[in-house]
Formats: sequence, structure tokens, C-alpha cells
Amino acid sequence: MQKEIPQVDEYFGTTDLPQLLKVLGADYKHELVGERILTTPKHFAYLKVSEGCDRPCSFCAIPLMRGSHRSTPIEEVVKQARQLAKEGVKELMLIAQDLTYYGLDLYKERKLADLLLALVAVEGIEWIRLHYAFPTGFPENVLEVMREQPKVCNYLDIPLQHIADPILKSMRRGTTKEKTTTLLKKFRKEVPGIILRTSLIVGYPGETEEDFETLKNWVKEMRFERLGCFTYSHEENTHAHQLKDDVTEQVKQERSNAIMEIQSQISWEYNQSCVGKTYRCLIDRKEGENYVGRTFMDSPDVDNEVLVNATTHYLKQGEFVDLLITEASDYDLIGTPIK
Repeated sequence: MQKEIPQVDEYFGTTDLPQLLKVLGADYKHELVGERILTTPKHFAYLKVSEGCDRPCSFCAIPLMRGSHRSTPIEEVVKQARQLAKEGVKELMLIAQDLTYYGLDLYKERKLADLLLALVAVEGIEWIRLHYAFPTGFPENVLEVMREQPKVCNYLDIPLQHIADPILKSMRRGTTKEKTTTLLKKFRKEVPGIILRTSLIVGYPGETEEDFETLKNWVKEMRFERLGCFTYSHEENTHAHQLKDDVTEQVKQERSNAIMEIQSQISWEYNQSCVGKTYRCLIDRKEGENYVGRTFMDSPDVDNEVLVNATTHYLKQGEFVDLLITEASDYDLIGTPIK
């Protein structure tokens, strides 16, 4: 970029905030200690617990952009959580390029469970949600914490990308269909009612019809409560960029549509099973004639929502309320408050 756009005064990397402020003449420590501007509604926040990634996935440029994995110390994460709680945050979405790896660099062992137990003790935080866990090496003591600590939502975002063994091998995912399936079944056994969210990539170089059929059948078998599907993108400087991007854009889109059609039916059937049940919901906003909330099963922006008629009920943004689910569609629930 420096060669292509030489008129830019300075370039800064993702970890160069102190250098940026120095160039701008700002007093880094004086002006930014304890400061954070929330771009989300004030009752939930994303809390990054590490930066970078050590995984060698062939399709991913994150290690090139973000560098190697660097965990934030538990005490620092807890300090940030306390500050957010003081500002009114009730739900924390823990995010990282790889939650599974958390702590290995600092403590020489995976410490996600310890981090969760420390965050559970933060007064004011009522929901803690886990995003972006890598399947290989997942610390299974996290399941015990999830099962025993009410504040930790029975929700796990675990991007799996594919399931056909030839594709997993080419993607350098370090796992197999058998190992992944065994792991997911263990999740569901250890944490009954756990909500599993995953994301998949179709159209990866060399993906055959047989590979895609394997993926389709596996999606039908595993019945993920939440799932997103993306078409493969050929990224420069990644390992996969050496491969021929041989699946046409049309086929990629057709495969993505086929996966999401299967998932739509699974989601509809799951949502129908929610009708007649009562869930504790967090109200995010008022939109038109509805209040929009979420259950423990749903993360903001990417998952289902619960709609409540605002012309007949009064609810407050950022408050928890018990809702009886009266109707359900593919991706939304309709509820009414329990008095």
C-alpha cells in the first residue's frame, strides 16, 4: 500500500495505537485510561480476549493481518468487564480469532474455563457468550463451567468450515469428519440443550460434488441450531491461493443456497419446538410496532430475534423479561410477556 498510495502520511498496523497517538501528539496514558466508546446498545458489548491467530488454515489471511496469537491476561479482561458493567453492560460476547487457544501463550495451558469463572464473578454481568472457538484442542472443562454457571450461556459459536475429509485436509484444519462429529456429540451430551452455531465455506478449490454431498448430508444429520454459509474467496498470500480456484461463482452460490435451504427447514422445525415455552429474553430495541429481543440462544445481528407487539405491551430496552413464545417462523419467534 505504501508503494501504491505514497501520498498517505503514515501507515499503522492493528496494534499500533500508541504509535498512532504519538504521531498525533496525544497523551496516550492520560487521555485513554479506562476509556471505551460503545458502538453497540449500552446493555451488551463485545469483549476481545486475544488478538491474532496461530492456526495454519489455508484460506485465512488473519495471521497475516493480525499476527500470532496473543492472549490478554485474565486480570485485564476482568478489569475491562467491570468497567463495562459499571456503564450498564449486562451481556458480554467474548470474541477472539481463536477462543480455544486462550491462555496457552501466557500460562502454558488453555485457560478459557478460568477466564469464564473470573468473569462470572463480575457484578452486573448476567450473560456471557462464547464466539469463535476452534474445534481442534477445544478445552472441554469449559463445558462444565457452561453447565454449572447460569451466567454462561449454553451457546457456542464454533466455525467448522467444512466436513469432507479431503477438504479439511487441504484447508489444514487439523481434524477429520469423525473427530468433529464426536466432539459435537460430546458438547450436546455434556451440556443438554446447548445451542451450536457454525459457519461453513462452499466452493473451496477442489471441492467435488461428492465433497459437497458429504457436507449437505452432515448438515442434515447434525441439525445445527444456528448456521451461516459463505462462498470461498481466493485471498492473496494465503496457502490456498496456490490452488486453482476451480469452482465457478455460479456453482459456489448454488451450493451456498442449497445449504441455507436445508438450514432454513431445520431452523423452522427447531423454532416450532419453542412455541408454548417461556424464555428469559434481553430486549435490544424498539423497531416499528415491535420490541425486539433475544433469548440465550441468540447473539446480536447474526441469530434469531423475538418480537413483542409494542402497541399492547410496554418493555424497556436493556431489560430482561420472561416471554411466552406464541408463534414462530424460520428465523424469528413471537412472544408475549409473562406478568
